Amino acid sequence: MANTTHRRARADIRAVIADERRELAEVLEGLSADEWDAASLCAGWRVREVAAHMTMGMRYSLPEVARELIRARGSLHRMTDRCARADAAAFSTRELAGLLRDNADHPWTPPVGGFVSALGHDVVHGLDITVALGLGRRVPEDRLRILLEAVDARTLRFFGADLRGTTLRATDLDWSFGSGSPLSGAAQDLLLLAYGRRLPPGHLQGEGSGRFVTG
Repeated sequence: MANTTHRRARADIRAVIADERRELAEVLEGLSADEWDAASLCAGWRVREVAAHMTMGMRYSLPEVARELIRARGSLHRMTDRCARADAAAFSTRELAGLLRDNADHPWTPPVGGFVSALGHDVVHGLDITVALGLGRRVPEDRLRILLEAVDARTLRFFGADLRGTTLRATDLDWSFGSGSPLSGAAQDLLLLAYGRRLPPGHLQGEGSGRFVTG
């Protein structure tokens, strides 16, 4: 019975991941040329680099990843940055959107965290695009809850998020995290903070919010 429940849970989250990818592909297909070249919330990456990065794990074989990592002298950051820039230049914007749609059901997961981490990868990078462009897309609550429930100290360390002295409090669902001065905002915006992002002005309320704002 436990194995059956586990398989059902895996199937459910894979279906959610596929839905997220198809919806983001639709968003990408509607972007203008200027929006594709606009800055995202990922430091140094335009929207097109983020879109290219989102499908890297689905397109690169393990031997290819190993070769790229060697070229980057073992730095995962250098590897992903170089590949995102190269792939953003190699594919048209139509192809980048199509790659995400065509790989909606791909079983790729990051090295740690399984399908929950794969969902986080897609949701957060999607927000890197839509929040930066001011598109107003709302991530469905069920997807946010999966990711918010997985936020812990390891998440903050991995993404370099410094939330010391801060309590995150969502204004649109029942969730909080941390201890200290309250910082309020939409759940998806607080998820971005937990993943080490800074937000455009106007997304957060609370003392000390300025340290989490771009510009």
